[in-house]
Amino acid sequence: MLTEINFDGLIGPSHNYAGLSHGNLAATNNAGKVSQPRAAALEGISKMRANIALGLTQGILLPLARPDHDWLESLATSYADAAPHLQAQALSASAMWAANAATVSPAPDTADGRCHLSAANLVTMPHRSHEWRGTLAQLRIAFADPAFAVHDAVPAPFGDEGAANHMRLCVEHGRPAVEVFVYGVSGGPFPARQHREASASVARRHRLDPARTLFVAQSEAAIAAGAFHNDVVAVANERVLFTHELAFEGKEGFYKELRDRLPEVEIVEVPAARVSLADAVSSYLFNAQLVTLPSGGMALILPEEARENAAVWSWLQDMVAGNGPIRHLEVVDVRQSMANGGGPACLRLRVVCDPAKVDPRFLVDNAKLDRIAAVVAAHWPERIDSAMIADPALIATIERARTALLEALGLNELGPR
Repeated sequence: MLTEINFDGLIGPSHNYAGLSHGNLAATNNAGKVSQPRAAALEGISKMRANIALGLTQGILLPLARPDHDWLESLATSYADAAPHLQAQALSASAMWAANAATVSPAPDTADGRCHLSAANLVTMPHRSHEWRGTLAQLRIAFADPAFAVHDAVPAPFGDEGAANHMRLCVEHGRPAVEVFVYGVSGGPFPARQHREASASVARRHRLDPARTLFVAQSEAAIAAGAFHNDVVAVANERVLFTHELAFEGKEGFYKELRDRLPEVEIVEVPAARVSLADAVSSYLFNAQLVTLPSGGMALILPEEARENAAVWSWLQDMVAGNGPIRHLEVVDVRQSMANGGGPACLRLRVVCDPAKVDPRFLVDNAKLDRIAAVVAAHWPERIDSAMIADPALIATIERARTALLEALGLNELGPR
């Protein structure tokens, strides 16, 4: 039976605030602050527990090996000898944002009836551009069954940011969908990270039906306001598109094409007069998990920051009081991730598939989360400030922590070479 699985990235032991992501306002505004990797990972685990309590199927993706010694070696240096900016880029724990791990096209959408996954190349940002090989290694283990086709990243220079710029709309998860690829053009003061050529390449390799595939430009205003990914201003689930009024260029044409292909679609548009782009970005209203509950209806899993923003919370209260499809709000605390620019939706990759076809080591229940939390509590650093990243003792702690996690989960094949 096809089920939507949310694979959350476990926040890694090297989580720190280096401010590496130009265009991500939270990340750059919090550069140099003290991070709390242990608390961050435990927040993420609590979010996964909240999903399980809602009756959702939950998976996990693991932190990548950090520092990335292979990447530094390709630059003819070592961590000890590298310049501070290269150390920060090699140490980044940004793979925790699993929405950037890959783009996923479930079996009902593809010509060969397999679920296709393409690792994202993330070439726009140096600290993320070397993630894909480690991500690909995990995907090939987790989705090794013939029911899946796992693809390498799209080659540079065409930037691909994965599911953060991809939406899937359908009557229900197990039915054929309209897949929507959102790309940027200029980006204004900030880089547009998703290239149309990358999106088109993924659509072709996933063997999607062109008649049920749409490409739409993210609005320049949204990118300039700090919506570096589409999932900062829009999110979709089954027949519902939940979007800010200013998310897309040429939105009326896009809405018409979407309605033509999926007449059942419900577009829930938040007007800029009620919630500004600035409020949408700072609260991460749209970087929420929009999910279908087993009991029926849809829930929006939001960060605490959405509840703390008066304009956003007022609009949400009006929405759930109405007769729309989103009737339940679930608030989670992911402040450590939010301070680096990643909300609840950033932390997860959604895959519609048969859970029995997934390597069970990547699926979690509360008992497995207990084991993971124990490893985190015992091994994750309590704090990291910018002055610590050159400290060999910190690096040794980070590497031991990941090794302990792999051993606890029986995934030693993901260990260092």
